[in-house]
Amino acid sequence: MSPAKKHRISDLTREDRSGHAVEIAAELFLERTIDCVKMTEIAKRTGVGVATLYRYFGTKTGIAIAAMTYLWRKLREKFSGFFDTERFRRQNGYQQVHELLRMFLVLYTEHSDFMKLLGEFDLLIVREKVPKEDLNEYAQSILNFYPVFETAYLIGVSDGTVREMPDIGLFYVSAAHSFMELSKKLLQGELLSTDDFSHGERELETMIEMVAFYLKKH
Repeated sequence: MSPAKKHRISDLTREDRSGHAVEIAAELFLERTIDCVKMTEIAKRTGVGVATLYRYFGTKTGIAIAAMTYLWRKLREKFSGFFDTERFRRQNGYQQVHELLRMFLVLYTEHSDFMKLLGEFDLLIVREKVPKEDLNEYAQSILNFYPVFETAYLIGVSDGTVREMPDIGLFYVSAAHSFMELSKKLLQGELLSTDDFSHGERELETMIEMVAFYLKKH
């Protein structure tokens, strides 16, 4: 690294340096998984010392949590404006609900690298026995379609295009968990000789269409 670049990095605040490290870590994790990336590599790419990284984040798990929080926030930014468009608002309740459910297919097809990383990260949390309080910021960052989904559902009940459910919150969570877990399983690859994930996208789409059909008022 050139002296000029070192000088620029040293001029950054701790918040700027840690934020830059998180972005670099996120890139490396997406490229090579969390387990395959060393703190020394993050430090080298970031331009700060390894000791500094440990001082900022405590452990590699700490920077992994920060990186996943950052990636979820980037996804939220990507999707945030979609549901505010005039085209979306002009649709009836069922059409809005259907489009929201298909956002899980978009996550699978357009953000497969992130979904693979999410599966690894979930295992890391369990393996390292990360306390829930250490995941509060991460939990708040997760892309959550439910508030928009609930509004669309209520519009659908009102305009007669969606059937009324006894507990729409539970219904949504059950469906969302199923979509996410199926996505992660398909993306981790075939493990058994009987596995065939060659039609993974259609498999997930079929499940989404089943849920949408169940909600539709016929």
